[in-house]
Amino acid sequence: MSRGRTQRVLTRRIEGDGSRRVQDDLIVEEPMSVRLDGELVATTMRTPGDDFELAVGFLITEGMLDDAPVLAVRYCGQGSAAVAEFNDVTVETGGVAPVPTPRLGPASSSCGICGSVAIEELVERLEPLDLEPFDPAVLAGVTERIADDQALFGATGAVHAAVAFDRSGQSLVLREDIGRHNAVDKVVGRLHLDGRLPANDLGLWVSGRASFEMAQKAWAAGFAALVAVSGPSALAVETARTAGLQLAGFARGDRLNLYTGD
Repeated sequence: MSRGRTQRVLTRRIEGDGSRRVQDDLIVEEPMSVRLDGELVATTMRTPGDDFELAVGFLITEGMLDDAPVLAVRYCGQGSAAVAEFNDVTVETGGVAPVPTPRLGPASSSCGICGSVAIEELVERLEPLDLEPFDPAVLAGVTERIADDQALFGATGAVHAAVAFDRSGQSLVLREDIGRHNAVDKVVGRLHLDGRLPANDLGLWVSGRASFEMAQKAWAAGFAALVAVSGPSALAVETARTAGLQLAGFARGDRLNLYTGD
């Protein structure tokens, strides 16, 4: 298993009628097991780094912590030394968190909860948000503000990003990962470990589209707004409306579409 986030390879670049050998940086993708009090919950494909944030954020946005305190986060001693040291993480609550129900099969880095939770079930465990919406001009400017901060994307062109930002549009936490859901969970995990959840006075920016899972995770973390570079799904808009979450899509340049919270 690779320990870095990128791996350099030699490739043949074809341009017009000619070609040449060049070095190219590829993003690393490895499995990571997430455990709650030692019990396996899921295995996700992720870009190594910020693993503790990913584990904590995943458990929060999937509703598995249930307000239990995070007493410790550590790598587990399961399997080979490489896997034990880097690819198996447990979040310890002292047995306060409910006994988790493991996922059936691995979680894809491009897939969140994969439709196993309906809006009705979210309503049962999450309170509607009653928060002041962001100034649309601030939401529209976030994409340009953070464009130069996505180092992994600049090197590989193969990762997603998620950003927590304040009401001035200032980036507070930025994370990149092969999986867009992982990037969001890393941001949420960082905020939780810093004592900044619920994120009622913050917005969440995501590269790509605003899917149901993105809206679900933003709601679970208590964000006031969700901003996506691409468009939302119909279910994401319905979820945002139910949650009281401000939702914007196609946030590029000084333009965006505001679907809720206008």
